[in-house]
Amino acid sequence: MKLSQFKYELPKKLIADHPYENRDESKLMVINRKEKTIEHKVFKDIMDYFSDGDVFVINNTKVFPARLYGEKEKTGAKIEVFLLRELNRETRLWDVLVDPARKIRIGNKLYFGEDEALVAEVIDNTTSRGRTLRFLFDGPYEEFKKTIQSLGETPLPRVHERPIEPLDDERYQTIYAKHEGAVAAPTAGMHFSRELMKRLEIVGINFAAVTLHTGLGNFRPIEVEDLTKHKVDSEEMFINQKTADTINRAFENKHRVCAVGTTSMKALESGVSITGKIKPYTGWTNKFIFPPYKFKTADAMITNFHMPMSPMLMMVSAYLGYDFTKEVYAIAMKKKYKFFTYGDAMLII
Repeated sequence: MKLSQFKYELPKKLIADHPYENRDESKLMVINRKEKTIEHKVFKDIMDYFSDGDVFVINNTKVFPARLYGEKEKTGAKIEVFLLRELNRETRLWDVLVDPARKIRIGNKLYFGEDEALVAEVIDNTTSRGRTLRFLFDGPYEEFKKTIQSLGETPLPRVHERPIEPLDDERYQTIYAKHEGAVAAPTAGMHFSRELMKRLEIVGINFAAVTLHTGLGNFRPIEVEDLTKHKVDSEEMFINQKTADTINRAFENKHRVCAVGTTSMKALESGVSITGKIKPYTGWTNKFIFPPYKFKTADAMITNFHMPMSPMLMMVSAYLGYDFTKEVYAIAMKKKYKFFTYGDAMLII
């Protein structure tokens, strides 16, 4: 398929700039793929569609404060550094994006925080905006990470044209976030409150956790019209034996398996064997799912309403069907559903 087939006009007023007061009170569109029916609910109504033995596959990655603001040595030029991933823990090597990039060359030093609390040296150019930095920090690793935490900012996508607020530290994160490493939140999971999860567990629904450290590639513009030529950034992922066993048991007993978000679905489709079973997995995935694609794992999915020409919209189109997705999105805009990070959800069954 072509990139331009996923273009649509999204009114700016439909992009949610702030979260709902209560996580589980966002709107929920429930879509039946076979019957082609659409219902309009509230997220906490999700209980009505699942029963004892069903499994929600959640992504327990944790977002870290990846956006740093610093100054270039000598000139004092203001520089934004976006931390992508840690390359080497011992030598404090990081893969980053810098802005403005034209000013940052190999050998430059960058200073962060008052009294130059953190210093980094540019040691390589990786892409037009990409650099490899070595942080010059003599203390123990735990102190280094605390310094990053104190100087960094919640990496809310730039589509939200507002300053970061204290609320974002808590809400741009799932309540079950556990393993730090993501620079973007798995937003479908942000609709779950502790109360809702407890109620779901009481009726016998299981939660199986995968870890996929969501990368910035989800928000980078796709620059090729032919989607088969798009190169996806690799993301680190983990599926342990307990999670694999829980999901496989649900498959065997004909219970519903619901992927919470496109990242959970990507992890499942990356970790499925040719026999259709989920296997433990430790490594990286660069799976790019767009129509046509035959899914082998989850028979339900929770997701948000996504931006035009985004990889997440393409995965939803593959799952729901391209034409039906267009119809669903037109209805969502007509009904004033909120889109993107803090927006509303859909359940596809």
